[in-house]
Amino acid sequence: MIINPKIGIDQLVFGMKQNDVVALYGKPSKQFKDEDDNIIYLYNEKKLRLTFYEDEDLRLGYIISSNPELTLFNEEIIGKQIAKVEALLKAKNFKALEIESFDSVDNYFNESNWMIFQVEYDEIIRFELGAVFNDKEDEFDWKFKGK
Repeated sequence: MIINPKIGIDQLVFGMKQNDVVALYGKPSKQFKDEDDNIIYLYNEKKLRLTFYEDEDLRLGYIISSNPELTLFNEEIIGKQIAKVEALLKAKNFKALEIESFDSVDNYFNESNWMIFQVEYDEIIRFELGAVFNDKEDEFDWKFKGK
């Protein structure tokens, strides 16, 4: 499952609607609404959590995954030491990651690409990718140009 910063993961592209995702992956294992009335799809087999933003006409805007096949620049990242991924990002001219700590978990955040590497015991356990804003900074830069 290839991570495409600012675009999506695998065949998922930010801006897709629920029916676009169902056409690719079938019905989700579980579906619910969060506290903001966003619709959440869980795909257990793929270890994916997809958020469709209620205030953005239910477009796909956020992806969370712990799939061991997640790859960034041809490197699998789940279970990998965060230092190795930081070196990989630096080699690709990404800005340094900001770190926030929560108990035993650290979040390594890259705002310009809206990526979060969730780390425990110095290993990446989960990855989050969000849609980014366009140059106007108050609108999402939807990448999906579907029907």
